[in-house]
Amino acid sequence: MSEGIVTSDLPESLAEIVTDFAETDPADRLQLLLEFSSELPELPARFADHPELLEPVPECQSPIFLVTEVDDPEQGEQAIVRLHFSAPPEAPTTRGFAGILSEGLDGQSASAVLSVPADLPLRLSLTEAVSPLRLRGMSGMLSRIQRQVSERIGTITSA
Repeated sequence: MSEGIVTSDLPESLAEIVTDFAETDPADRLQLLLEFSSELPELPARFADHPELLEPVPECQSPIFLVTEVDDPEQGEQAIVRLHFSAPPEAPTTRGFAGILSEGLDGQSASAVLSVPADLPLRLSLTEAVSPLRLRGMSGMLSRIQRQVSERIGTITSA
């Protein structure tokens, strides 16, 4: 793992992604982000047909919307979280960030999702390739995911 990158406080799937970015040559990190963009799952029809169910992320420069689902919310922090995103193909950076969150957090427990630190976007080693405004967009996605999960299981996150 690259020096200075902390992953011990991340779910394993997200830690692997952070490590992949850290170990990728800086010149190739943007290409890795674009790969996540192309791997973002399609929005399920139940949401595609009802876009009003998705929450906008105004911090993003591109129009992106997201929604979380929690399987068996009565299980509280052990409940499984599902993430869904709507991001246009012409916004590959934004889609890439959504793809990272989808791959790293979809299927994780509510506890794991709620414990992801707010500095996650900075840990991706992209600060030289992507503007701070775009990184702020990913932070906006993460904070909305965590708030939605918290609401769905009936807890309040510690900010």
